[in-house]
Amino acid sequence: MDLSSRKRKSNLEERSHFSNKKAKGKRKWSMPRKDATEARVIQPGDVGIWATCAMKKEAKSVGDLRVLFQEHASNLYGTTYADGADTDDDMADIEAEIKKEIHGIQKPVGGPLFTSVRLDTQCLLFFKTRPPVEPVSFVHSLCQEAANGVGRKRCPFVKRLTPITAIEKATKRGLDDVAQQVLAPYFHGPDQAGRKFAIRASIRNNKELTRDDVIKKVAAAVGPSHKVDLLGYDLLILVEIYKNTCGMSVVSSDFEKLKKFNLAELHDATEQDEQEKATCAAESK
Repeated sequence: MDLSSRKRKSNLEERSHFSNKKAKGKRKWSMPRKDATEARVIQPGDVGIWATCAMKKEAKSVGDLRVLFQEHASNLYGTTYADGADTDDDMADIEAEIKKEIHGIQKPVGGPLFTSVRLDTQCLLFFKTRPPVEPVSFVHSLCQEAANGVGRKRCPFVKRLTPITAIEKATKRGLDDVAQQVLAPYFHGPDQAGRKFAIRASIRNNKELTRDDVIKKVAAAVGPSHKVDLLGYDLLILVEIYKNTCGMSVVSSDFEKLKKFNLAELHDATEQDEQEKATCAAESK
């Protein structure tokens, strides 16, 4: 073997040794674990709650709402529901570990009750829900408490909540399907003739369905035995269309009384009533 060949072999061995040493000491990279409380998209078959909030306060409002929803669910359903999050302190502390184990036993099968969806639209939030949460009754109960002064300023940047009973694709066929699914329990029973109803539709980032299309199709799905009454309705049909999804729910006649499920307006009204009562009490002395 000549000198040049021996030198090339020596260089190759050095590079191989260096590469192996570097590979052994190299830290393995892994994908970060997806937060169990956040989902990527809204899909047909989902149910949940839309919320609006102040601009640039989306992240803060998601956190505030998650805490409020979980606490209210615990009060309504009598069980403590976890959000699936872990902390380093829990892993290090024995007592916390025991509590965590008990908490895991109480945690319902199937993950958290409320899963936020990351949207690319300002001032708009969505939480997927799962049983035992029923979005309409849940939001109604939450707003009723807000009207009674409970939970004031817990979500300072959150505005309106809109419960959604069912979601399908935002097409004419999807609108028909979701209407049949949602409206049947309220309008198609043997003892449900002659009900007064109204329809309110919100369309965001969708050009396939117009407001007129939505109202005509939903009214046709309600059926001819019921009457439209925009002010004195018995039932209000809410339609929320966002991009390629179409959601619907039916709420009761106290929707206006509860400030259209607007938490901020409910809390403002409660504070104003209390101030007026305090003023009247001071003047009467």
